[in-house]
Amino acid sequence: MDKPTRDKTEEVGAVSASEARDVVGQRDGGQGMGHGMGMGGGISFRDLRAFRSLKSPVFRLYYAAMAGQFAAMNMEMLARSLLIYRITGSATALGVMALANSIPMLLFSLYGGVIADRVQKKYVLLWGMAASGVLTLGIALSLIFGFLSKDIPNSWWILVVAALLKGTVQGLMMPSRQAIIAEIVGEKDLMNAVALGSLEMNVNRLVMPALAGFFVEGFGFEAAYFFIAGMYLVAVVFFALMPLTGTISLRGRGALADVKDGFRYIRNEPTILMVLVFALVIVLLSMPYMSLLPVFTEDILQVGAGGLGVLMSVSGIGAIAGSLVLASLPNKRRGLMLIVGSLVLGLGLTGFSFSSAWSLSLAMIVVIGLGQTVRMTLSNTLLQYYTDDEHRGRVMSVYMMEFGLTSFMAFFAAVMTDYIGVQWAVGGLAILLVILCVLALAFMPRMRKLD
Repeated sequence: MDKPTRDKTEEVGAVSASEARDVVGQRDGGQGMGHGMGMGGGISFRDLRAFRSLKSPVFRLYYAAMAGQFAAMNMEMLARSLLIYRITGSATALGVMALANSIPMLLFSLYGGVIADRVQKKYVLLWGMAASGVLTLGIALSLIFGFLSKDIPNSWWILVVAALLKGTVQGLMMPSRQAIIAEIVGEKDLMNAVALGSLEMNVNRLVMPALAGFFVEGFGFEAAYFFIAGMYLVAVVFFALMPLTGTISLRGRGALADVKDGFRYIRNEPTILMVLVFALVIVLLSMPYMSLLPVFTEDILQVGAGGLGVLMSVSGIGAIAGSLVLASLPNKRRGLMLIVGSLVLGLGLTGFSFSSAWSLSLAMIVVIGLGQTVRMTLSNTLLQYYTDDEHRGRVMSVYMMEFGLTSFMAFFAAVMTDYIGVQWAVGGLAILLVILCVLALAFMPRMRKLD
């Protein structure tokens, strides 16, 4: 399917997208875009097609900043889940934590999309990272001074409040984080840049959870949270160094009118609506396992904090492989790859859910990582590619809302875990995911034909 024809003058805002690309150095300037290896008689890291977006100095700054955030997120995911499970011993508490983190994202992401289409995205990201760092530091201090401890069973409310505040920050910031990529690299290299972002996230997933487990086992939760706060500081520094990029200026209307306009646009664009709905279904069925990993490692596999860190890290191996492949592929058959990748994800989750053997669980988590990175990269890329510049921030805000909606499914799975066990709670959703992906392959030709 060809991309819908739309006005490419891109002068709907105070700073046009073409001017932005001048600012960030995306004009060829006689240097080319690195179409392959060996140009000019030599081969270098920057000549590789898989890494072509890194030729942009601004994308390199963005990439370094996101390295700090991804490191913090992956470490905190392990530390927070394990801490709350050790305090409460309840899978339902893990579900409550998922709700606390995700509901604010659901409520505030729409306004975050309006912000992304109104103001400079750099400032949104800079202040979002700073706020996340301050909240993380607050948890570390609570641990140091004894306000938060497994010796005080009710103290986990501190983690819930912090999750609520961080979810609010994420909801306001995430649409800008996604939409700024197209402003930096342009549409031609959009999938490459998004895939490199997934690669970066997955490299962090390979290293940081294991590091978090090491900190927890060796030095305690306090050390882990202080390190996480330091990673947010790294992100703040690199975002501060970035120049301003293009922005779309929405004037003369209130935020509510802009939100309504975004929904009207989505409703009238069948391709965007189809990708959003498909992505929502896949995310709802596949993501709850993340909140329940401590139950698998503590009760089924019995490998403790170190094992949880290894498990989360190993999932990054398949994800890294998927990211490298996607970064190198042309912009063809991306809809079909999205469906197949989601099917692989469902099969991996099914195998992992019913495994009680450590080696099999490690193998299945690699498959899960591969499927997750294909699903994340391609749904993100297709949405940005088929959305016009004026509405990109608001479309991405609806995409971010889907991750807020997953909290309800995670809570449902957590409650079911206390009744039917974690294997059937997660495995049942995985089996349903496999069935739906097979049906999509058979009965969604429009999705299969998306480039």
